[in-house]
Amino acid sequence: MDLARVIGRVVSTLKIEGLEGVTLQWIQPLHGDGTPLGRPLVACDTAHSGIGDLVYYIDGREASFPLPVRFVPVDATIVGHVEEVGLKSNQTFPRFDPKY
Repeated sequence: MDLARVIGRVVSTLKIEGLEGVTLQWIQPLHGDGTPLGRPLVACDTAHSGIGDLVYYIDGREASFPLPVRFVPVDATIVGHVEEVGLKSNQTFPRFDPKY
């Protein structure tokens, strides 16, 4: 599982069979300290996330497992919300970022 911030919503009027009704979110992967890691990507959302939420997601073949129909071609799926991240340096960052 990896950490990400929801930075937008993706709207698709046509979806393949098995993805009907599944929300798509635009997410920015993050390092453990909250800094961006790589490029943003689209992820299916099974956790009912909103813009600015801190989430964790899975990618690869397992990304289709939480969806209503297994083995649909997806790259990433949001599976939960993160309440707080604590580091050894006692630094924390918020679960919701109001700038989005």
